Amino acid sequence: MENKTARKSAVCPRCGKTYTARPCVSRTDGTTCICPDCGTREALESIGVGAEEQERILDTIHRHQA
Repeated sequence: MENKTARKSAVCPRCGKTYTARPCVSRTDGTTCICPDCGTREALESIGVGAEEQERILDTIHRHQA
């Protein structure tokens, strides 16, 4: 059976990329929807993870997603 659930695309206001995954709510204002990658970056920033390590973590996440 075909899955007819259409995924809406949106443009992340933080990075400008188009995404179709479920959005995250930005930690900066608690209302703005951002892409999952930016949501992960904001979460990692909040615990002091640097930009280079954030990219390595995101790369690992992307490699292991189904």
